[in-house]
Amino acid sequence: MKQRKIIHIDMDAFFVSVEELDNPSLKGHPVVVGHDGPRGVVSTANYVARKYGVHSALPIAVAHRLCPNLIVVEPHFSRYKEVSRQVHEIFHEYTDLIEPLSLDEAYLDVTENKRGMDMAVDIAREMKQRIRQVTGLTASAGVSYCKFLAKVASDYRKPDGLCVVHPERALKFIDNLRVEQFWGVGEKTAQHLHRMGVFTGKQLRGLTIQQLTAQFGKMGKVFYDFARGIDDRPVVTEWVRKSVGCERTYIKDLTKEEEMLAELDTLASELEARLARNVFKGRTLVLKVKFSDFRQITHSFTENIVIENKETIMALAKELLHEVDFQQRPVRLLGITVTNPVEEEVRRGPIQLYIEWPPDPLSDD
Repeated sequence: MKQRKIIHIDMDAFFVSVEELDNPSLKGHPVVVGHDGPRGVVSTANYVARKYGVHSALPIAVAHRLCPNLIVVEPHFSRYKEVSRQVHEIFHEYTDLIEPLSLDEAYLDVTENKRGMDMAVDIAREMKQRIRQVTGLTASAGVSYCKFLAKVASDYRKPDGLCVVHPERALKFIDNLRVEQFWGVGEKTAQHLHRMGVFTGKQLRGLTIQQLTAQFGKMGKVFYDFARGIDDRPVVTEWVRKSVGCERTYIKDLTKEEEMLAELDTLASELEARLARNVFKGRTLVLKVKFSDFRQITHSFTENIVIENKETIMALAKELLHEVDFQQRPVRLLGITVTNPVEEEVRRGPIQLYIEWPPDPLSDD
């Protein structure tokens, strides 16, 4: 069988980079995209801001404390979509086997490509150059024989990076990965692996499939394969996104309605950004509530209008929260999801929520 050639392209700090492109005076300063309000969250941070510990999904208020000279720019999603279309047009110059994960990220299968190029690394290098020429932005690329390694490789030398993981060097590369870099390993699973004495890919490969499945269920088989460089997932070009959502588990349970409304306001800001990033519109909002005793409920509301902005999300979330009896049961988790996609907005992409990583198998979220 012919060895697959997979490229993962990830635009560098995409939203902020577009803002810096349109306003060069921002360059060299710590900048984030988000709403500069008491409940705003960081959508994207540039690399200057990241040196202060600022990152996506961080509350803007916390980001200001970490970086007092932080510049906050309101998002311009229509502009980000415009640039994303330019990038995807470049992808199609090389292959039509494209799996978009969001506006700024995609897998490409270039095993057979339109340019007849033999080396995937040459294709990745040329695409990076074309993206810079056309958009003025930089992208990082990972090249390997499978999606797992291509994804990890694209993060390896950011920004403007290019990293290749050859099949014969895959195990050595995996040996030095932290378990947190593995597809599907979230915070809870990482902590559990650490308690088992597993911190690296090499140590993960030392566990049997029986040990892993006993601890992590079906994801145990995934971890077992990845630790051995096995990932047969294809680049999926035809799909229908079902929903986009976000949720938070709180260290301290919520007991007051005003606390929950404040948290929903933060989630609504984040969800608005995720909807735009994934070019998704729906007509149903789902509120998820998990109580301190781990019992969980969901309430949903279907609206005739399209749900895509914070104002609509928050208005519906408030209505749904009024249906929840939390007087005797503190709340440990809140989540909101937009589903029931508008038919004319159905597009191509993987069948999953916003995050391309699957839920942590040990998370209670």
